Amino acid sequence: MKTIKNEKLIERNGKISQWTSIAAIVVLGVGMYISFYKPEFYYFSIICLALGFILSQIGMLMGGRWGRSPRPDEKIDAGLKGLHSEFSMYHYASPVPHLLVGPSGVWAILPYHQGGKIIFEKGRFKLQGGGFMQNYMRIFGQEGLGRPELEAENATQTLTKFFAKKLDEADVPEIKSVLVFTNDAVEIDAEESPIPAVKLKQLKEFMRQTGNKKNRALSTSQIERITDLFDSSE
Repeated sequence: MKTIKNEKLIERNGKISQWTSIAAIVVLGVGMYISFYKPEFYYFSIICLALGFILSQIGMLMGGRWGRSPRPDEKIDAGLKGLHSEFSMYHYASPVPHLLVGPSGVWAILPYHQGGKIIFEKGRFKLQGGGFMQNYMRIFGQEGLGRPELEAENATQTLTKFFAKKLDEADVPEIKSVLVFTNDAVEIDAEESPIPAVKLKQLKEFMRQTGNKKNRALSTSQIERITDLFDSSE
């Protein structure tokens, strides 16, 4: 499998996440100092503590995506290691963050790190249960699940528009999305979902099955036509 990454973007955002976390510590420290030693300026203390909390949350979320290793792109690469050489994986080098092109088609890969039980109910994905500690982490320090089904739809639309501008109408490929849960402690109950949802360890086999000779979605020439759009911009 060929892997292409926007290393400059990853490095830049990694540094931003580090500086944001440092700024959060400084601002929180100032707020604490004012509250203990300059109580007459308690308004400034409240502002500093609120701003510091916001910065700390931003720093943690950005750190999870761009700073701490393994990052989402590194987890995806590990999950797909050993995939056929006809596959090309693009990280932050296409209209969507993670794009896989190969015999199985054109796939927007959407990674999620949440643990617990993921269910698909009444047209949307939900994070179910989890106990006190998991509920605590949802509020402090862990990114919420959000709306994966809407994110997948948006990714599909974004790629479809991109290819419609770059290719002849007959050459525009079908765009598909797959949700990939990278947490080992996740349980998925989403059989009714129109969008595939798999664990990271299942991703490679999923792509192999959808891209075998019987189910092959793209020919070698189609793959080359699509990857040329991104490889020419390197």
